[in-house]
Amino acid sequence: MDFNVSMDERIIEAVNSYQDEMIQSILELVRIDSVEGEASKDAPFGKGVKQALSKALEISKSLGFETVNLDNYIGYAQYGTAGDGYACAIGHVDVVPVGEGWKQPPFSGYMENGTIYSRGVLDNKGPILACLYGLAAVKKLGLTMKRPVRIIFGCDEESGFEDLHYYLTKEKPPVCGFTPDCKYPVVYSERGRAVVRIFGDKQNLESFFSFVNEYFIGAKNTGDRLGIDFFHEEYGVMEMRGYKLGCGTLTGGKEPVSFDVTLSYPGGFTIDQIMEKIQKKAQEAGLFAELLSNYDPVIFKKDSPMVKALEESYEIVTGEDGSPVTTTGGTYAKAMSGIVPFGPSFPGQKGIGHNPNEWMTVEDLMTNARIYALALYRLGQL
Repeated sequence: MDFNVSMDERIIEAVNSYQDEMIQSILELVRIDSVEGEASKDAPFGKGVKQALSKALEISKSLGFETVNLDNYIGYAQYGTAGDGYACAIGHVDVVPVGEGWKQPPFSGYMENGTIYSRGVLDNKGPILACLYGLAAVKKLGLTMKRPVRIIFGCDEESGFEDLHYYLTKEKPPVCGFTPDCKYPVVYSERGRAVVRIFGDKQNLESFFSFVNEYFIGAKNTGDRLGIDFFHEEYGVMEMRGYKLGCGTLTGGKEPVSFDVTLSYPGGFTIDQIMEKIQKKAQEAGLFAELLSNYDPVIFKKDSPMVKALEESYEIVTGEDGSPVTTTGGTYAKAMSGIVPFGPSFPGQKGIGHNPNEWMTVEDLMTNARIYALALYRLGQL
């Protein structure tokens, strides 16, 4: 794509003009407690999440966008109407529980020395509003694009993607887009993620616990003893985590014990290959293994127009190398075709989102908005 440098500069300047307004909007949104709560008829993920979605759409309307609320499951703001399909940025307004160890109340929107501390400021309210204000800059300049661009506000990213599944019963997936819920540079591929359960009945407890100890608790988290330590030079090796011991009742009155494990597996391998090896080992021990859930790896070509557009946007704003990377994380990209993870954390920023004193600087929020403005404008031209 051949973009005029002066156009990029104009877009960035327009983003800068929104700084005070954008930060104020982010503070308003992070002050809403949007941890998933008890569902009701008009609030499928609880009152707080509904309130956060309403606020995000209210902010969108104040910027002149057309908005749609899909029964409080999810909503979006849109710029433009002409063209086939749409481009998008999709983030979320729900947050994880606050936990212990906060220096200031977690929904206070506390700011100190140019840094905002609040649950959700990084994951993901700040970044998705940075996308909104990035698109607002494009709109402010009256720039036209080949297709509409949406900013989508999810409500169940932290608890199961029910919001996105609902969205896809009402709307088609985008032609291209990204989710600002991971890291920079552009992530061209996510690992696969699966949850596997090992189980047996209580009459076979010795064998069950021996198996769990040998292959999980007392082993490396690569799955080497199971023969599933698959390695790919671009993704790294298999990672096992999220161990969970449980018990329950099976059909027929049998009482089983179970052990769940989450697998983060590299691209280039299939869940069938993995399950075949796990089930063989389980059967040898008189146990069973079943696949509870799976999202296949997300893989885009590094030189695809979408990935190149995001890479270019990052490099223009930061001056840093934007070569595409992979991630061990999991985002909306696993459940909606056509999108990749892109930001908001910069290289070296890790372990912030789900921890106490979650933070994001005003400078980083503005840098994100500039990157996203250029990215959305480019995606709208594909």
